[in-house]
Amino acid sequence: MRYSTRYRSTGFYSSGYFPPGVKWLLISNVAVFVLWYLTIESDISRAFFLLFLRPEDVLLRGQIWRLGTYLFVHGGIFHLLVNMFTLWMFGASLERDWGTRQFLKYYFLCGVGAGLCDVVVNALLGNWGANTIGASGAIYGLLLAFGVLYPDQTVLFMFVFPIKAKYFVMIYGGIELLAALGTRNSGVSNVAHLGGMAFGFAYLKLGLFNRLRLPGMADIRSRYNQWKLQRAKKKFQVYMRKHGSGRGPWVN
Repeated sequence: MRYSTRYRSTGFYSSGYFPPGVKWLLISNVAVFVLWYLTIESDISRAFFLLFLRPEDVLLRGQIWRLGTYLFVHGGIFHLLVNMFTLWMFGASLERDWGTRQFLKYYFLCGVGAGLCDVVVNALLGNWGANTIGASGAIYGLLLAFGVLYPDQTVLFMFVFPIKAKYFVMIYGGIELLAALGTRNSGVSNVAHLGGMAFGFAYLKLGLFNRLRLPGMADIRSRYNQWKLQRAKKKFQVYMRKHGSGRGPWVN
């Protein structure tokens, strides 16, 4: 599915509401942060380390769930607030035009893609124990999408200077690229930010991953009903073999 840059959205400032996808992402991220904060002095907090993204765990131990769970963990209140504020300001317009399912598909595609980039680069550099947390990779994917789909929409750079969205995205992308090439041990995964933007660009402009299909509730319900039917058939066949009249095996 290719996307046109002509959308019915009236702009950046018209997104002042909480569509369901953005709302539940906000709630989930805040809930995880609060739970971690309240249990940080107890042994329970160790469970949250299972959500962190580490090359060693993903590539050597096969813990691939970390490519998704790291998006919900944040290292501090400022980290959380910046990501959630950006998610709301840019994500609401995208979800309104795409629909919730497509929006979440894109969000997690960028987030997982950012995680893959982070894992691979850290592994190549020998940083097998590097921990990465935060939704920034997915957020940068949303920034890229906003710049691509609403290129002439005015946004506030640094919350002060009005600038077109396409230039806004170019500036942030350039900053992340320079930071990735010129800094060491900054505590910020610039590679993940660039990875989220790269996966978003590949999806929107190059047509890659467009056939990726995530199951909706109808699909999940249908598969569950099929599983229940097959299970009931097996139980019935076992029952008939035990209590039947000696007839041959049941077929359908």
